[in-house]
Amino acid sequence: MKAHTLVIGAGIAGLQAALDLAEQGRQVVLVEKNPSIGGRMISLSKVYPTLDCASCITTPRMASVAHHPLIHTLTYTEVLGVAKNEDGTFRAHLRKKPRYIEEDKCIGCKRCEEVCPVYIRDDFEHQLGAKKAISIPFTNAIPQFPVLEPQSCTWCGACANACPVDCIDFTQESRDLFVEVDAVLLATGFQLTPIDAKAQYGGGKLRNVISSLQGERLLAPHGPYGRVLRPSDGKVPDSIAFVQCAGSRDASLGVPYCSRVCCMYAIKQAMLLSGSLPTADITIYYMDIRAFGKGYEAFYQNAKAMGINFVKAKVGRIREIEDGNLALRIERQEGTAQPEEAQHDLVILSLGLTPQWNPGQLAWEVKTASDGFVATPGAPLDPAATTQDGVFACGTATGPKDIVDSIMEAGNAATEVGKRLEIRAPMVPGGAS
Repeated sequence: MKAHTLVIGAGIAGLQAALDLAEQGRQVVLVEKNPSIGGRMISLSKVYPTLDCASCITTPRMASVAHHPLIHTLTYTEVLGVAKNEDGTFRAHLRKKPRYIEEDKCIGCKRCEEVCPVYIRDDFEHQLGAKKAISIPFTNAIPQFPVLEPQSCTWCGACANACPVDCIDFTQESRDLFVEVDAVLLATGFQLTPIDAKAQYGGGKLRNVISSLQGERLLAPHGPYGRVLRPSDGKVPDSIAFVQCAGSRDASLGVPYCSRVCCMYAIKQAMLLSGSLPTADITIYYMDIRAFGKGYEAFYQNAKAMGINFVKAKVGRIREIEDGNLALRIERQEGTAQPEEAQHDLVILSLGLTPQWNPGQLAWEVKTASDGFVATPGAPLDPAATTQDGVFACGTATGPKDIVDSIMEAGNAATEVGKRLEIRAPMVPGGAS
């Protein structure tokens, strides 16, 4: 397979960059390791500071990418290697994992999902909900193809018997693909720090201590429960706490930097919870509030005006008490310094952002910075260029940032890739090169 550009990662930054390059008339191969494009943003409830629907922003871009004639999308595909050729082009080794269905036959009817008797935890819902052992990843996934989880399947054959087009293939295996491109764009995104990284908070053990992305799914109108309920017992929580810097600004975790978005997404979730649960007490325990973007300070002030409690305090530990409630040992940073305990029904940990993927494992010269994100030595004047000529990066591949900055960087990266392509593969009349 040959194309002008390989875009690795199909989150909001990768989608935007791929679209911009395709609008320049360039052929793009877009690779995504998950079964659907959309990245993290498609799982969010709303975005700050406008509180617009996250799906309403992401889904049109997903559809545009899926239908664009110059974008070839490879989902459920991993990048095994990228090597630079002597002529300055790149050769990428990809591996497409088996869905155990024939994609060219599947019509997305969901009959296989309906008849499957096996329920497993749903990764898209961050373990809060359940799905079938063969299922489409989520409602507005693109492409609308199911994935069979072989480790959970009982091989009963119900899905194969129900399929009207006979597309179930239990013998399907991974297949390797090779792509020749003139440029590579990294939009590999981020992952959250592990919820159990700070053992004193009980993440991963206490069921009512959840991550920020689990909080997003509770708030989403198409979330696992349809409304905000406590995971342990289905109770509507009366008192909710956010613990800031639960995975950032902590050298003991190897994350000494600020993740930039944690304060704002906690404030956003608190405001949405206040709307969903008007009588609930909502408290944010913070070290500093970093509202750095346009309209962010006003957003913070609006949250305080709504009655959300902001307590400048360090949370030392969280323990479970009667009825699944939680006791937080806190030390206020203003006023009295005596430790005290505060009780809440539900605690949301504001976890930090770390790199999703390490490009240093491939056969090229792309280096990472001290924080593990892709190094961009030309920033701020040339924020998309990496240490390897012909390889560019954008979004949270280069460091923690919000959605607005990720989209802006994607546009800049597409422009820089276009400049390189204009030299190496200039466009000719008719759009070909």
